[in-house]
Amino acid sequence: MPDIIKQKSVIEDDWKVLRLAENETPQTVRLPVGPLLVPVAVWRARRAELIAREYEHGSPLGVWLAADEGPETIAADLDDFSVVAVHFPKFSDGRGYSTARLLRERHGYRGELRAIGDVLRDQLFYLQRCGFDAFALRADQDHDEALTGLDDFDEAYQTAADQPQPLFRRRASNPPQPFDHARSA
Repeated sequence: MPDIIKQKSVIEDDWKVLRLAENETPQTVRLPVGPLLVPVAVWRARRAELIAREYEHGSPLGVWLAADEGPETIAADLDDFSVVAVHFPKFSDGRGYSTARLLRERHGYRGELRAIGDVLRDQLFYLQRCGFDAFALRADQDHDEALTGLDDFDEAYQTAADQPQPLFRRRASNPPQPFDHARSA
C-alpha cells in the first residue's frame, strides 16, 4: 500500500483512487472493494449504489474533484463523504487551493480533505493553510522529508482556512511582553 501524509504523520493509505480507463464509462466501471475515492462522474451516475455499498459493506466512500470541477459540484452531498480529494494535474495548477478554501469556508466541510496528483513537498505548507489535512505525494517524493514542509514557516501573516485572524489581530489580542532587565540580571 502507498503511504500518505495525514495529520502530520506518514501512514499507510488503504484508499483506492478510481480512475476511468479509456474504454470505461461511469456506469460500467468496476468498483473495487474497500475504501474508495471515485471521480465526480461516477458519483453522479451511481450515487445510490455507492451509498448502499457504504452502508451494507462498511466501505468508506470519498469523491475526488478534477481541477476544473468546483466545490459546488458536490456541495449538497458533502455529508455522504468520509474524504474529499482534490486532484492537482500539475504542481503549477493552483485551482485546487481555491477549491479547498471554498470547501472549508463556504461549504463548511469538516472531513478529511486530501491533495492528490502532482503534489510536492514545497506545496505542503500552503496546501495546509488552505484546509488540506492529508497529502498523497507524487511517487518520487520522500514522505519523511516532505513532513518538514508542513512547518516551513513559524508564523503566517494572512488569514487562511487554518488561521482566521491575521497576525496583527493575533498580536493585538495577545501583545508581546516588554523585556524586564531587572529579572534578567
